[in-house]
Amino acid sequence: MSLHDDAVLVLKGYEDQPELRQAYLDHLAAHPDGMWKACHAGHVTASALVLDPERGRVLLTLHRKLRMWLQMGGHCEPGDSSLAAAALREATEESGIPDLTLLAGGPVRLDRHPIPAPCHWHLDVQYAAVAAPDAAHAISDESLDLRWFGYDEVADVADTSVLRLLEATRSRLGV
Repeated sequence: MSLHDDAVLVLKGYEDQPELRQAYLDHLAAHPDGMWKACHAGHVTASALVLDPERGRVLLTLHRKLRMWLQMGGHCEPGDSSLAAAALREATEESGIPDLTLLAGGPVRLDRHPIPAPCHWHLDVQYAAVAAPDAAHAISDESLDLRWFGYDEVADVADTSVLRLLEATRSRLGV
């Protein structure tokens, strides 16, 4: 199965955010290259909020280009077998933490946000990944910093997209 086909199946099975979900599906129907950075109309990306639920904290990256505290994530690559695999790869690469485990139940949220030309939109499919409480992280070339924040500290450093992802993740966890 292609990554494009996987994305369509994942999105069809995602029951929240119906209007945004449909916009993603319409985009993929109109753009066979809609998974790739080369699609200037916009492209699907995959991200994961890395969390340590035992300690009530999340790991955020200070993105080198955007200079914002964000979850780990980025562009899909040809070697990715699925959106979930892309999100897990990105989270592992950017956090330096091996053995992350995606939270069961598929994507936690969708977030569409504008990006600078030549592309116009990132259609982000957002997951959550659980780290072991003693997991050691390492800053990647894509980050200026990498830091754990308590759930209640995230609002002080991150934008509303990250806050919505954290809220949805905590809801799925029942905390």
